[in-house]
Amino acid sequence: MSETDAVLERFTWLGDELALAIWRRDTPCAETSYCQPGHHTLSYYMGGGYRTERGELPGLYGAPQRLCTLPDWHESSWTVRGPLRFLHVYFLPEHFTRRAVVELDREPRELTLADRTYFEHARIGQLCAALAGMDWMGADAQLRANEMTHETLSHLLHAQSLPRHQGRVRGGLAPAVRRLLADYIEAHLAHPLTLQTLAHLACLSEYHLLRMFKVSFGMTPSAWIAARRIEHARRLLQCTGQPLQQIADACGYADLSHFSHRFRAAVGAAPGRYRSVVAG
Repeated sequence: MSETDAVLERFTWLGDELALAIWRRDTPCAETSYCQPGHHTLSYYMGGGYRTERGELPGLYGAPQRLCTLPDWHESSWTVRGPLRFLHVYFLPEHFTRRAVVELDREPRELTLADRTYFEHARIGQLCAALAGMDWMGADAQLRANEMTHETLSHLLHAQSLPRHQGRVRGGLAPAVRRLLADYIEAHLAHPLTLQTLAHLACLSEYHLLRMFKVSFGMTPSAWIAARRIEHARRLLQCTGQPLQQIADACGYADLSHFSHRFRAAVGAAPGRYRSVVAG
């Protein structure tokens, strides 16, 4: 958008390599093209767009509350006519697909974001409208927007995921083994989890488990376990009144100091601050 006549009203980085922007255009007629942008984009029309159409889909026009998904690999050309105001949510492919293991019981490499033009989705639209209306200035505001953006991406995964490959993907863990490991890790986050334990569970050598786990989960076992502990801590902070020490124990951290350090590094706020901002 920076190479067009669009005016950037607001922009912010939310952490986790997520970003939000509100753009405005008011032009009699202009052409805009995208060519493999390298990141996924969710576009939400806030106003106008009644005469804006995609070159590949002539006669299909935008309107307020309509959504577009533009995956990192897509190419498109657009004719923009008249006033238009929209929110863009920018995110990396891994933000979208790494949820596949937990939420869809699929491998990250199996899915990508669909290329969709002008669709409607009640909950995604509500979340985008709320993001557009929020204050993004300051750490607390960005933390709230970060949580809302993650919720948006979760709904997007369920509504707009697309198979990346035709047929069954090769290599990696068998689906039953992947499921077994994922469930075991979730059930044992409070306890030490070692590569040796996971390899024994999968009936594989540690070397082969490490290699195939990364293929099927999108990251190493240690990174996956660390991410799941942070996510579990976020849920407990949001939904329970448990003391911080109890949450640290439930998530497998050695002590409260270790928990606070890891949580701040991952989320950008200390556990107590996160609870007061997000759950308050």
